[in-house]
Amino acid sequence: MNGVEGYMYPNEITLYWSVLIVLYPYITGLVAGAFILASLERVFRVEAVKPTYRLALLTALAFLLVAPLPLVLHLGHPFRSPEMYFTPHSTSAMAMFGYVYMWYLMAVLVFEIWLDYRREIVLLSQSSTGLLRLIYKVMTLGSTNISPRSLAIDERVGWIVTLVGIPSAFLLHGYVGFIFGSIKANPWWSSPLMPVVFIFSAMVSGIAGVMLLYMAITKLRKQSIDMRCMDSIAMYMFYIFIIDFSLEMLDLVHRIYEADESFRSLDFMVHTKLYFSQIVIQICLGTILPLVLLFLTQVVKLPEIARKRIYAISGCLALIGIFAMRWNVVIGGQLFSKSFLGYTTYKMALVTKEGLFMAIALTLLPLLFLWVLIKLLPPWPETSEHAPAIGD
Repeated sequence: MNGVEGYMYPNEITLYWSVLIVLYPYITGLVAGAFILASLERVFRVEAVKPTYRLALLTALAFLLVAPLPLVLHLGHPFRSPEMYFTPHSTSAMAMFGYVYMWYLMAVLVFEIWLDYRREIVLLSQSSTGLLRLIYKVMTLGSTNISPRSLAIDERVGWIVTLVGIPSAFLLHGYVGFIFGSIKANPWWSSPLMPVVFIFSAMVSGIAGVMLLYMAITKLRKQSIDMRCMDSIAMYMFYIFIIDFSLEMLDLVHRIYEADESFRSLDFMVHTKLYFSQIVIQICLGTILPLVLLFLTQVVKLPEIARKRIYAISGCLALIGIFAMRWNVVIGGQLFSKSFLGYTTYKMALVTKEGLFMAIALTLLPLLFLWVLIKLLPPWPETSEHAPAIGD
């Protein structure tokens, strides 16, 4: 049972949103950030990040497939979740998530990946054997024309899909911040900056995640890391991180200046129950330290090996810091009473459907999906650059 300090109503003692609800915005943030990184090359023609373009798309898809699972497991009757698609309810932000999710999954992400890989899929459907041949033939969707004219159309349509996907990615993750920010009864969540902070922090986590995956997979493949690509990714991550941290500090300064009746309670929480997770983990280790490290790479000409290590450390710290931010928002907003007279604690179980082991499993599951996707659709340019084209 959770420990209680002060006075709390019985319905405030139990924390209804667990670590799974922390994972949900964290995973969707990785999806949005990875897609934004991919759009840098496709829409904005940042050629330096091209080595991570396809990897970013596959990463976004792998995490998007897992994104609704924390919510489904949290439901008391998970098998009723498909009803949201058959009973539209436009006034419910949670119900609208189903439509945003399906739009982003099918109409944007899967379609863009199919357009980008269509040539390779057709060639693989002709060169593979057995079950793989059948899988690739199904993936062609009957479209086997990969003439130069057809591929040029794919490129133009893909550019449009990516352009549409950018606001879609913002909408997918921004609505999570909107849900928290619109809960007026909870001063910890109620802030018009909440959706914007969620979006920028998502971009940081997604870019950091793809950067680490690129470094790890390239090393496993015994290939050389493209430092021009890494330097560009780190630069974008650094500037977006600055914006994210500035917005969080702006929200903090506004709360301090406003100092309403809830301020004393929130200030007490920050200095006690959330001190380690917010001050130490989120701000010091997860934000300030990676910002300082990335700043060094921008102003000092460091050796290649030093930059690699800094990028790896900064990426890991950023992911930890963003997770801590999600934790502090979801869990922290449930630790105090509505009357601001009492506080409770959150004790995470180990082996339950909402415990630590399930959270770890859901965090690792996208990596398994990514491994399968990479096996089916290799994102490395050298696997397709020399494949012969097929005419009409």
